[in-house]
Amino acid sequence: MALPSVWSAVRVVIPFTLLLGLLSMRLVGASQDSGSVIPAESRPCVDCHAFEFMQRALQDLKKTAYNLDTR
Repeated sequence: MALPSVWSAVRVVIPFTLLLGLLSMRLVGASQDSGSVIPAESRPCVDCHAFEFMQRALQDLKKTAYNLDTR
């Protein structure tokens, strides 16, 4: 006799738990600051980043070559 009441409780609890989980996920996603993005006008362009990267890579290569020569 108690078995049908357990199944009816499970049928109510599982969807309720899933609903609470979905709602909590939406609340977590909504709490992130959208104003923390740096505007495009103040960011360096892609070419500037590539140039700086290549400069650093060239400096690293020069240091490595110098270290190999001194050995």
